[in-house]
Amino acid sequence: MPKVIPILPAESWTAVEKIHARSIHGAFARLRWAFVWLTQAIFYGVPWLTWNARQAVLFDLDAKRFYLFGAVLFPQDLIYLAALLVVSALLLFFATAVVGRVWCGFACPQTVYTSIFMWIENRFEGSHQNRKRLDQAAWGPEKLFRRGGKHTAWMVFGLWTGFTFVGYFTAIRPLTADVLNLEAGYWTTFWVLFYGLFTYLNAGLVREKVCLHMCPYGRFQGSLMDERTLNVAYDHRRGEPRRGTVDNDHRDTRDGHCIDCTLCVQVCPTGIDIRNGLQAACIGCGLCIDACDEVMTKVHAPTGLIRMASLSELHGTSDGQKPLLQRVLRTRVWVYGSLLLLVITGTVVAFSARPEVRMNVIRDRSVMARLVELGAVENVYTLQLMNASDHHKRLVVNVLPSDQVNLTRPVSLELGPAQASKVTVNVRMPAVEAMRHTGQILPIRFVVGLPEIADRHEVEEPSTFLVPK
Repeated sequence: MPKVIPILPAESWTAVEKIHARSIHGAFARLRWAFVWLTQAIFYGVPWLTWNARQAVLFDLDAKRFYLFGAVLFPQDLIYLAALLVVSALLLFFATAVVGRVWCGFACPQTVYTSIFMWIENRFEGSHQNRKRLDQAAWGPEKLFRRGGKHTAWMVFGLWTGFTFVGYFTAIRPLTADVLNLEAGYWTTFWVLFYGLFTYLNAGLVREKVCLHMCPYGRFQGSLMDERTLNVAYDHRRGEPRRGTVDNDHRDTRDGHCIDCTLCVQVCPTGIDIRNGLQAACIGCGLCIDACDEVMTKVHAPTGLIRMASLSELHGTSDGQKPLLQRVLRTRVWVYGSLLLLVITGTVVAFSARPEVRMNVIRDRSVMARLVELGAVENVYTLQLMNASDHHKRLVVNVLPSDQVNLTRPVSLELGPAQASKVTVNVRMPAVEAMRHTGQILPIRFVVGLPEIADRHEVEEPSTFLVPK
């Protein structure tokens, strides 16, 4: 049975003082900003995309229509949302088993927006040392200008974020006109302000406390990892005992490579010391790796004192010496990966086969069956037809088997994109057939097709025909 990675308890890493993380440059810092640009380009850009003269992605709650480029989803399609959530969970499990808490460090909205707000803070208040001095300084014109400017920029950015989020549920172009003309409705204004304030509080004021005290993922991540999972880790065998900031050529041979500069702590967004071991507050951002590699280069020591490594590698076991691919491909990863691939494949296949025309058949309960002229029998049905595409469809309704029942009049209708309509139809059975099936309930099928393709049925829905005694 795989071992569960030990993670330090909360009391060993809870931050007390306000954290002013130091800026750092390096491979992991560049990768984090690449994810910031990528995720925000998608978030802020997608609502402005158009598709067939409408917003490409729009979750219209009032009309109960969800538009995803060329697809139109109805409330009945929430099964695909459930499948998407399952895919997201399995993807998180898979990534965690391979490289630990990589989601938190690079793509989590809390991390992304905190990075943006810290960048704004750095522009107004300067480096982490300047921010600490500003905290201790008395209020004056300079502090008022810097703090006021920072919070104003935070609020503007938060409102922009809230406005964009609401733009996924209300068409963003009309929403923009309403906001600029001060004509937005009360609820629209409320939600823009609510999500703007939520962004301001979470990314500007609460920050790392979400990761330290509110996020449940840090509490159960150990159950998803094992001794071969890659994590941001400090190599105790190489780093201890710590030495002073002497040149590498003049150090005692018994000393480790760590010079106890604490830069790894200063750059950490959650304020932990990675040298104390894997901790629940570590978000796996890798900024301490950039800081340590920079220091190791300056003291002429090999880089990688802090690096992405597994417990097996740090303990020097033979398992830790295997090539990276062999360490990654193990039972736990195969299980998560196979389940992920299976669910993705099933979801894609089901979504691709999703019919563009939907039909529900409702029997008229007030008159189950009635006798008409010449001994024929009629049943009345209400058909609910939906066009789940982004283009017009002209449809023809028929009933089968045609040798037993038929419609009293031809039924054809045209549905616009994402339009639904109800039509009442009368299904008749001739007297001869009715006499043969007296007192029976016969299976029938309603079929909907396109006029230009007579033999193709867009959708088929079963029902029953009642013949009275």
